Amino acid sequence: GPQILIYHTHSQEGFADSVPGDPSTTIVGAGEYLAELLRNRGYKVMHVTSVYDLVDGELDRNEAYSRAEKEISQILEEYPSIQAVIDLHRDGVNENTHLVTEINGKPMARFMFFNGLSQTPEGPISYLANPFREDNLAFSLKLQLKAEEYYPGFTRKIYLKGLRYNQHLRARSALVEVGAQTNTFEEACNAMMPLAELLDMVLQGK
Repeated sequence: GPQILIYHTHSQEGFADSVPGDPSTTIVGAGEYLAELLRNRGYKVMHVTSVYDLVDGELDRNEAYSRAEKEISQILEEYPSIQAVIDLHRDGVNENTHLVTEINGKPMARFMFFNGLSQTPEGPISYLANPFREDNLAFSLKLQLKAEEYYPGFTRKIYLKGLRYNQHLRARSALVEVGAQTNTFEEACNAMMPLAELLDMVLQGK
């Protein structure tokens, strides 16, 4: 069965030069390239391209995580072989901000690992329990440390927020923000190469 699951809660997130109506030029296209790179490394990868942030053709992200949870939880129940879950996004930033760096002569979108803590400063959110919170924090920290070791300055700081973002569905769930709306699709795809390498190293325990 599949070992890695890639999906997109916000499938409509595009880049500076994305073609309207063409998902292959959005975060979904970047996800397909990441899946291809991981398959080339020997992993069995499932890439789910379902749309959770459109309702009747209109952008609506209010219930996107709830809609995604229904399908993703069913997939994980069906495939206990899945060892890691990647929810691939792109960030939204000030139009004057360009999250890019150069690695091996290629411009690459900088990315950020994002963790939901299921708690506020007042304490845990009881209705958002996450039995895998520590596993997920450890997973993103290992990826961050490997990135700093091999690609200094490539990643942004790990972002922590109060909700859980479906990271309660499986251990080693990672929400990854690849660049932002000011990056090009090429910069986002270029960033998939080191991301695939980092995932490979951490999953193999290197």
